[in-house]
Amino acid sequence: MNPIAQLFEAAFFAASHPLSLEDLGRLVPDCSPEELEAALVDLRRHYEEHRHGIQLEEVGEGFQLLTRRDLAETITEAQIVHRPRKLSRAALETLAVIAYRQPVSRADIEEIRGVSVEGVLRSLLDREVIAVVGRAEGLGRPLLYGTTPQLLELLGIRSLEELPRLEELSVALRPPTEGAELSEA
Repeated sequence: MNPIAQLFEAAFFAASHPLSLEDLGRLVPDCSPEELEAALVDLRRHYEEHRHGIQLEEVGEGFQLLTRRDLAETITEAQIVHRPRKLSRAALETLAVIAYRQPVSRADIEEIRGVSVEGVLRSLLDREVIAVVGRAEGLGRPLLYGTTPQLLELLGIRSLEELPRLEELSVALRPPTEGAELSEA
């Protein structure tokens, strides 16, 4: 493994969040973006070729060392990792509205959900999975909400484009029709 990849490995180990290419560039300011990317490829290849228990993944707006997917379930079942509190159903529904409709105002979210979301928004803001991204042009210039890179990190995805399409969700969440039988493929 080349020395820049080794330096990146140490930085990923020390960091509590994904590191962007810009973050990594500050470690070796004399390197070109191509050299930085080559070091990332080298590090990723090292973990894959030697079947380490971790892998280098692009999440949110950066890169992070994560447990290999095929080992993650075993580690979760052993309950040796502290996980943050789960989001409530109300928080998940509100987060979904924001993720798919952003930027979106509180009034729009409440109209879609049919309930007040003030407390839920505060909770999501505290967890830093959403942020105020601007103000609407309408009466009172209400705040507009959008998702943050922390949400992408939490979901383990690179961008919101990796979320299921709304049509896929509506089919998946539709209750089974009475009398419908599962067909074997």
